[in-house]
Amino acid sequence: MTVPIELDRRFRDAAASEGLLDVAYDLADSPVGTLLVAATGRGLCRISFTPDDALDGLAEAFGARILRVPRQLDPVRRQLDEYFEHRRTEFDLDTDLSPVPEFQRGVLTELARVPFGQCGTRSGLCTVVCVRRHLRDGCIIELQRTSTIPFTRTF
Repeated sequence: MTVPIELDRRFRDAAASEGLLDVAYDLADSPVGTLLVAATGRGLCRISFTPDDALDGLAEAFGARILRVPRQLDPVRRQLDEYFEHRRTEFDLDTDLSPVPEFQRGVLTELARVPFGQCGTRSGLCTVVCVRRHLRDGCIIELQRTSTIPFTRTF
């Protein structure tokens, strides 16, 4: 049985508008390949360079009710397109970092303060995160040891 395209679109839009989804996702073409972009009701929760592997991680982090709903991700795709076309240097999107541990959320918050086109050092970022959060010196070493976050705001 084949479902008509319009009926499929209406089903997906209705599921999203009724709050029946944990995560809406779509695929976005980019100069670096196809990206999976995903959002919860709170905001953008994932941009993945490996779309095939991302859905399982989304289900583990946010819940199993995941559905491809392109309209829900229109603002994300539009801003990504503007970024890749060099017409945008900052994003205006809500984010959902709820599954990210508190310390790593602090790191991401500080990383977002690095101006576009600038690079920071791991030790500089670690020092700022640890001082602002009144953490012990050991956190700098731990962050440097375990961090996989790239420290640049450009590609």
